[in-house]
Amino acid sequence: MYRFLLTPRWWVINAFAVLAIPFCLFMGTWQLGRFETRVDSHREQQDQADEARIAAAAPLRDLLPVTTETSGRKARATGHYDAGRQLLVPDRDLDGRNGFYVLTPLRTDDGKALPVVRGWLPGDAGSKADTAKIPAPPAGRVTVAGALQSSESPTSKGVSSSGGLPAGQLGVISAASLINLVPYGVYDAWITATDAPGPLSVVPPAAPPNSGLDLKAFQNLGYTGEWFIFVGFVLFMWFRLFRREVEAVRDAELGITPDPGPGTDGPDAAPQKRSPAGAA
Repeated sequence: MYRFLLTPRWWVINAFAVLAIPFCLFMGTWQLGRFETRVDSHREQQDQADEARIAAAAPLRDLLPVTTETSGRKARATGHYDAGRQLLVPDRDLDGRNGFYVLTPLRTDDGKALPVVRGWLPGDAGSKADTAKIPAPPAGRVTVAGALQSSESPTSKGVSSSGGLPAGQLGVISAASLINLVPYGVYDAWITATDAPGPLSVVPPAAPPNSGLDLKAFQNLGYTGEWFIFVGFVLFMWFRLFRREVEAVRDAELGITPDPGPGTDGPDAAPQKRSPAGAA
């Protein structure tokens, strides 16, 4: 009865099922592993954030380059604020309110500058009334401590996609965007100061890229479900085809032919169902 499984048609069907099921299981397991990795990185990031709040600030050079392990760590640097090249980063939200960051380059002892977000202010970065509230940076040699952050990209969370910003404003906090605005080298990192002078508010550090339970993490979980559902679909379709083939073989053994349907009357029409041989 099952000799049909040896036909070329069923060789193709069986080969597809045998290859598709392990492949889908592998892809589903891989996507689940990626989701679990993001869950673990989220937990590690939370632990690191808790440790960073109580840990002493480390020298900036000991934490570079910025990685998922050093992002959010307290860093300290010594130098002079370049108040003449202070920049405002518009359209940044904090506690559900819209405002802007106040970024001032810190010329370190080695000559390179470290972008320092000294704090956040509510309002419009283009309003003179709002920008008049910005306190001047301290003069002279200072030591600044803050949470280390990696350079932003246009797709980073909170970054405004609007272009054509006026002079004195910056859309993306990165060395690439600052290199044409300052006449000296810039570190490929920035810090958000842990202490902000009034009326500035402290900007909390962001999670490092590709970590935490973000949209991509839940996309991985969704893809996991899709791959496992496809395994069930392949099994269902194989069983359905197999059962239909078995029924067709049994009908043929009983001498039952399929009903060709309407519109086939005439001398050339296919034979209709007939009783098994020997029936009354």
